[in-house]
Amino acid sequence: MAKSALLVMDVQRDVVAIADHDGSGYLPRLRRAIDGARAVGIPVIYVVMGLRPGDPEVSSRNRVMTNVVRAGLFTEGAPGTEIHPDVAPQRSDVVVTKRRGSAFSGSDLDLVLRARDVDSLVLTGIATSAVVLSTLWHAIDLDFGLTVLADACLDTDPEVHQILTEKLFPQWADVLTVEDWLSVIAPR
Repeated sequence: MAKSALLVMDVQRDVVAIADHDGSGYLPRLRRAIDGARAVGIPVIYVVMGLRPGDPEVSSRNRVMTNVVRAGLFTEGAPGTEIHPDVAPQRSDVVVTKRRGSAFSGSDLDLVLRARDVDSLVLTGIATSAVVLSTLWHAIDLDFGLTVLADACLDTDPEVHQILTEKLFPQWADVLTVEDWLSVIAPR
């Protein structure tokens, strides 16, 4: 039987403010997934983007990262870089800092997962077209089993989110809603 971990990726104050501007109910759904995972002993691992002051890890050749720096996002220690308080980690949760799009890039996530014998990942986060997509591809190459919780992912472009979760991701991962996943991990 697969040993899973729930990844909560880039759900940081500034990111939530940009992506969840219409009160979609995203954070309560994500909180439900987190609480459900904890209730059945599935580890919850938070992944945050964090750049050192002065951005020494950002190359001018990397358009995405250069735009992130210009927008003033993800500087370690800045209030907007904190995990959103509505889904804050507990003491038993692990927080991993990454330096690029994928949760694995510039982080020790792979080490944390191997130490816990995790072989299957449940992906959530903001944005579907960024951290979720990048992490999914990286995890495929590392031979992890994958589940994406479609309604616990969010993107600034709803059409892109829909295309990814309905057409692309199902080719490589199980794509479920939070409620469907909870009924699988904790049947009544």
